[in-house]
Amino acid sequence: MPREVGVLALIAFVVALGFGVVVPAIPLFARSYGVGTTAVGLAVSAFALFRFVSAFAGGALVDRLGERLVLTAGLVVVAVSTGLAALAGNFPLFVALRAVGGIGSAMFTVAALSLLLRSAPADQRGRATAAFQGGFVLGGIAGPAAGGFLAELSPRLPFFLYSGFLLAAGLVSAGLLSRAPGPPPGGRVGPGGPEGPAADGGLRAALRSRVYLAALVANLGVGWMLFGVRSSLVPLYVTEELGKSVAWAGAGLLVGSVAQAVALLRAGRLADTWGRRPALVLGTALTTSSIAALAFPPGTAVFLLSMGTLGLGASLLSSVPAALVGDVSPRQGGRAVAVFQMVADLGAVAGPLVAGWLTDRAGYQAAFGVSAGVLGLALVAALAMPRVPRRA
Repeated sequence: MPREVGVLALIAFVVALGFGVVVPAIPLFARSYGVGTTAVGLAVSAFALFRFVSAFAGGALVDRLGERLVLTAGLVVVAVSTGLAALAGNFPLFVALRAVGGIGSAMFTVAALSLLLRSAPADQRGRATAAFQGGFVLGGIAGPAAGGFLAELSPRLPFFLYSGFLLAAGLVSAGLLSRAPGPPPGGRVGPGGPEGPAADGGLRAALRSRVYLAALVANLGVGWMLFGVRSSLVPLYVTEELGKSVAWAGAGLLVGSVAQAVALLRAGRLADTWGRRPALVLGTALTTSSIAALAFPPGTAVFLLSMGTLGLGASLLSSVPAALVGDVSPRQGGRAVAVFQMVADLGAVAGPLVAGWLTDRAGYQAAFGVSAGVLGLALVAALAMPRVPRRA
């Protein structure tokens, strides 16, 4: 694969590692200002909210200025705002700096994914996105453990460390991604994407493509379940519905993360060789069935099996939808990537809120049933994709 793929995977690992380090420290640091629980939630959500609202503008910057410049600038913005947040003298300033960090994060993620999709040839796009997402997964597993220990020493220390990680990633970006590649060789699409003028038509043409719409619906499900409900509802389900300790919740989440990490590269290869459509159908079917199982009477064995199956499905949903975006819009892809990123952020915000409300009103089974329905929509969209003959 092109050198850019390995560099971007390394940057993703460093960024995810630093983010994982700082996550346990944010509530503790916010509490040090003497604020309540709601204000602590604001400090956590400000980053995600401004990341969401600024993503489309980040995509426009990518189309205008190029991926490398926007990627490096985004890393620097998050690094500087995070370092200053550790020195903030009052809570409103701390929240404002977290919001600025969300804008920088949107710039980085949109630019990095756009560059990745434009760098990788069509028949390697699934493996390229799998390697990139693998960096995030591994960094996300390793970071929180170190972050909890560092936060015990000083709530400010993780912020400084994260800022340093981001500056290092920015230097790697500026040094090793000095020249953005041209359009990838080997045609415009991969084995599962459609040939046609939509590949050069930008966002408007992409929105008329069933392939791009399927990628959006799948990424909505990823944000809803993997980024949102899995973190917010699963630990409560284990302790309140199964009657187990928090350690069991951690074990279940670990089973899912390990299954996802182990299967990720294989999932990318399937997307390239087997075809995008069958790979997406398999991924959405696995994730839908895994969450639907939790809508039935609770059981510990069912829970662990569900988390493992969810991880296997997540390995496909981490690579195939992004590869589809690259198939549809490989040249001017900044805005298309931005919208793709935004639907995942929307799912990550809406999922915990809707699932939490349903749990309070009707119980955990109803919340998981609706979440399975959201993933089921992605399965329907995958089945509606056009069939494309496999290439030799």
